[in-house]
Order: sequence, then structure tokens, then C-alpha cells
Amino acid sequence: MKKIILIGDSIRQGYDRYVKMALEGVAEVYYTEDNCRFTTYILRELYDWKNRWQCGDDVDLIHWNAGLWDCFTLFDGETLLPIEDYVRNLHRICRNMKALYPNAKMIFATSTPVIERYKVQIRRNADIERYNAAAVEVLRQYGAEINDLYGLLKDVPESYHSDLTHYYTKQATELITNQVLSHIENALDITANPLDFEELFRKKEDAIGM
Repeated sequence: MKKIILIGDSIRQGYDRYVKMALEGVAEVYYTEDNCRFTTYILRELYDWKNRWQCGDDVDLIHWNAGLWDCFTLFDGETLLPIEDYVRNLHRICRNMKALYPNAKMIFATSTPVIERYKVQIRRNADIERYNAAAVEVLRQYGAEINDLYGLLKDVPESYHSDLTHYYTKQATELITNQVLSHIENALDITANPLDFEELFRKKEDAIGM
């Protein structure tokens, strides 16, 4: 059975469980429950995650993202991580992934667009686009496939958002999950099980009393 690792920020947290559901019986899917936030956090945790999951040479694919935290603007008007440091971290992450998971294919998902009505810790789509472009240039050097989630979501209605940053609505979750699964299926020549998002979200709403 194929082994797949999902790494990323809270955007990943919106689709990881559904990817795992769709690949039940097809692939083992590993992901950490915590928000992987910025690139420095991923760089720090990579080795610990490997030990926790007890996998390495047997991993077939890593699908990951990082950028929304690195590029948000702090009170001083500067991004949390300057773009040159973001690029440096991406190189280090890629090199470490290659060392820890030498047989794994890599898919990198671009950071998703936001609604620009923040009051503090501002995110701007222009910054997200700059960081995405830099990331794509780096990741292609390591043979990574690009899953353009930014392009997927840039023109969706505002109703697809669950807040200024996230896409936890049924419509957006289905859209994102299906694109992630499509990239994984193509990369590993596997077929995911179909998911009924109407039913999944009905159960979710029932569970929280909506």
C-alpha cells in the first residue's frame, strides 16, 4: 500500500481528513494534527515527524505547503519572514525531505488567496503571489509538482470562505480536496474512493448542532 504524508498550515487542516477518507484501503495517509504554520516550524519538526510516523524510505509521496504565515505583515509593516529567508528555508526543507524520504515524490501546494479586510497581522494577495512565485521557482529545482491552489480559488465567490483566510465551507472543501486527490492519484497511479460531501457536511452540522 502506498504511503503519503501531508504537511502544511491550517489550509491543509481543512482537507487532510477527507483525503485520508478517500484513500482508505488505497494508501496510508499521515499528517500531524497541529498547524504547521511557517517554514521555520516545518524545518524544525521534519525529523520528529519522521520518527513519530516511523517511516522513511517507504514513503511514496509528500504533499505540502507553507507560505501564508511567512508572508503576513506584522505591526511594524514587514512580513514575518522576509522573502529571501523564505526561499532559504524552502531550499533547506526540500533538502531535508530528500534526505529523510529519499524515494518520495513531492507535490507543493501554493498558498491560497485571502479576503483583504484584516485589521492586524495583515495578509495581502500581492504578497501571497510574490511568495508563491518564489516557492514555485525553488520547488521546481527539486522536481516537485505544483498544485496551484491559489489559481484554483482566486475567482471563487466570497461565500466559499469560512473567514478571511480559510475555506472550511462545503463548496470550497470539496473543490480543494478533489484537486489535492487528483494530483496524488496522477502522481502515484492510484484511484481514490468517491466522497459524498453533502452527507459528510450534513453529519458535521448535525454533530455541532447547526
